[in-house]
Amino acid sequence: MASRALEYSPADPKLALGHFRSILQFETDCSDVQADLAEGTAEFVLLDVRGPVRFAQGHVDGALCMHHRDLTEENLAKWPMDTVFVVYCAGPHCNGADKAAYNLSVLGRPVKIMLGGMTGWIDEGFELVKSPAEEIA
Repeated sequence: MASRALEYSPADPKLALGHFRSILQFETDCSDVQADLAEGTAEFVLLDVRGPVRFAQGHVDGALCMHHRDLTEENLAKWPMDTVFVVYCAGPHCNGADKAAYNLSVLGRPVKIMLGGMTGWIDEGFELVKSPAEEIA
């Protein structure tokens, strides 16, 4: 029986390089975000885009709460236009991070999605904090 994994030939490495570089321009993972936060090297604003109730139940320490629907020019005015935002939502079953990334892109803001969201963060064994959402929007 022929290999199902190789039913379609792998891409040429040069083509693959461009493809995977492109993916990495749009995404980061929980481990990299956690390392940056722990080391104090986070050069981004981390946004939990689930909303204040879910945020208060547990979130990544250092994240700010701003629902994806609240990502407007007015609400983002306190940050320079070149500020990089990393957004996350509940997890793979949720498209809140995609909606947030779309909204930020429409506003001309650089953005990456944290893959896995809260589900990924918990799966990695990283701690959550519980505190009410501060009004930033």
